[in-house]
Amino acid sequence: MFKKSIRNKLIALLLIITILPFGTSIIITYYQTKEAFKDLVVQENSNLLYQGKINLESYLEELNNLTLSLYNNPDFINYMRAPDKEDNYLTIGIVRNVLQTILYAEENITRVQISFAEENRGITASKRSTVVFSDRISNAYEDAYKRAQLSPYNYNIDTTQLQEGRNVLYVHRALTNVPSDNVLAFITLEVGTEKILELSENLYNKENEEFFILSATGELIYSSNPLVASKKEEQQWIPEIMKSEATQGTMEWDNGQFQGVMMYDQTELAVGGWILVKRVPYTTLYDNAFVVTKINIFFGVIGLCLVILASLIVSFKITSPIRVLLQNIQQVKEGNMNVQFPSLGNDEIGILGYRFKQMMERINLLINREYKLEIENKTNQLKVLQSQLNPHFLYNALQSIGTLALKNNVPQIYTLLTHLSKIMRYGMNMEEDMVPLKKEINYLKAFLLLQKERFGENFEYDMEIEEKAMDIEIPKMILQPIIENYFKHGFDIREGVGKIEINGKIVDEYLLLTLRDNGVGVSESRLTEIYRLLSEGKPASDVEETNIGLKNIYTRLQLYYNNLAALHLDNHNDGGFMVTLKLPLEVGGEKDESNHRG
Repeated sequence: MFKKSIRNKLIALLLIITILPFGTSIIITYYQTKEAFKDLVVQENSNLLYQGKINLESYLEELNNLTLSLYNNPDFINYMRAPDKEDNYLTIGIVRNVLQTILYAEENITRVQISFAEENRGITASKRSTVVFSDRISNAYEDAYKRAQLSPYNYNIDTTQLQEGRNVLYVHRALTNVPSDNVLAFITLEVGTEKILELSENLYNKENEEFFILSATGELIYSSNPLVASKKEEQQWIPEIMKSEATQGTMEWDNGQFQGVMMYDQTELAVGGWILVKRVPYTTLYDNAFVVTKINIFFGVIGLCLVILASLIVSFKITSPIRVLLQNIQQVKEGNMNVQFPSLGNDEIGILGYRFKQMMERINLLINREYKLEIENKTNQLKVLQSQLNPHFLYNALQSIGTLALKNNVPQIYTLLTHLSKIMRYGMNMEEDMVPLKKEINYLKAFLLLQKERFGENFEYDMEIEEKAMDIEIPKMILQPIIENYFKHGFDIREGVGKIEINGKIVDEYLLLTLRDNGVGVSESRLTEIYRLLSEGKPASDVEETNIGLKNIYTRLQLYYNNLAALHLDNHNDGGFMVTLKLPLEVGGEKDESNHRG
């Protein structure tokens, strides 16, 4: 069966000629990119380590310069030469100022101590106490003083406390009687390591890299890995780095604890000769190579899938378009007239599909036209009724009655007639179908004032409309039927004073109009029936059609805004019924709902 099937032979051949080049390409690309990315990552980290070394040297040099600043004060040097003779108030004040200046020159310095070489005397200044002159001084720094004196730089950084887990180090300097080499005193700075820790944390990625600082003798000063710090004696890589004569370099390391590349760089001996070490595992070095390989595999799999898909398309090229047509015909049978599918090609089946879509678009156009004709017929009926009245006669008659009311000192009647005149003039104006929201609101105010006069204290209304929304055009008399529904269905069965709230605001690209009353609302079943009326155009057979006003509003909105507007009905949480109209700021449909002449 396999040998006789062209489809199976084609698929097998395409798989072979695709998988072999693809697999070979993946292997070659992986090894090439792995080494390239490794060199790139090593170079970037070496540069970062070098910059970190420069920053650390700058900081240690700053501490060194603080100890050297004493040579710039002749009075202080004279005091150190004969501390037992310089005991006047002025000299003591200078000494205090010098130590306090050094103490507060750097925020991480917590204590400054001067120990005289020939006498067991000293001076101590700390941020927790004042400057103290002592006749007895501790010899805890005696070994460190010897190292500083023997150093060619008269300088020593004691990291013993760091190695023991305390975040403090001591900077010692031997102060000599320049130009001789005789040591007058030793100065000690107790420095917190916050700045060093901050500089260190900027030099590595905590998630997949490690960073260490070694002293010039190989002692571990800082470790980002607590496990390494707790097992210093097992760290064989430290002696290997100390054996190197170069001040900077790269070393690959592979044992049970770490597999990767180590980069190191050493500071100047004048500031301690510390060695900065950064360890990057192979998984991080080759991470980008893995990503590239995965991308190649991903696109290769896509290509393979496309080959298989192409062979299947060739096999099912004729039957697939027919299946699409059958599926869309079934949708039409189920009532979905908006059938959409991509082009089926330029052959006979493709032309058939194109003609089918044209036919459905024509049917939808005819259905939409029937809706418009129905609205037009209702509009024409209204115009016939309106034309039976002479508008000028009504306006003049109302004006005459209003004048008579004023002559008889009944201004309230005149006001009511004025409101009624506005309502009639607005409703009988046949020249406009779209009006600014301001006109619609003025019309509603006149209508509600008449209702207020009718019901007195039993009715209240409130309007809050954004000023920038007043000039937006909306369909004429789109809100008044909603208010009439309240007086028809909700006003008589309310609790307390009847109230209507009207709100209007612009949200994004829409005008939101909300009308809320305090009636009893509608039941869920009735609300479902109303939505069915709006969507299907007719109510259920056992329900009386009492919401023709809402249906008329819904239909007009769809025609005006090309199905971009929304009408939402709901019961408010605080009681009452709420209607929300969401209208696009740009009119999307016909400018005139009665413009059809066909």
